[in-house]
Amino acid sequence: MKVRVPVRSFRDLEIWQRGVDLVEKIYKITKSFPREELYGLTGQLRRAAVSIPSNIAEGFARQHNKEYRQFLYVALGSCAEMYTQTTVAKRLGLVANPEAAAVLDELDQLSRMTMTLIKRLT
Repeated sequence: MKVRVPVRSFRDLEIWQRGVDLVEKIYKITKSFPREELYGLTGQLRRAAVSIPSNIAEGFARQHNKEYRQFLYVALGSCAEMYTQTTVAKRLGLVANPEAAAVLDELDQLSRMTMTLIKRLT
């Protein structure tokens, strides 16, 4: 059984922690992308990945539910953006199917967690 700890900071949120883990994974995956993709898919994937936990943290810091929800919607948009970019990278052969599947699964989970949090803030 998982013990719940009080949320005092965005760092206490599992969704933020998983978002940071995803950033790390994306940086490792894109490190092997061709150099000509540096300003293409590499940069886009990295920016979208960093956007997810960044918007979760910034929204939390606003301390107003309406603003927090808005930042969570931006994070949700970044999840969709990353989903598309990962799918394109997979189709282009830049990322192996198992790695892509793991990223897509994590994005699905993060998206669901984000929607749940949005609903709780309503």
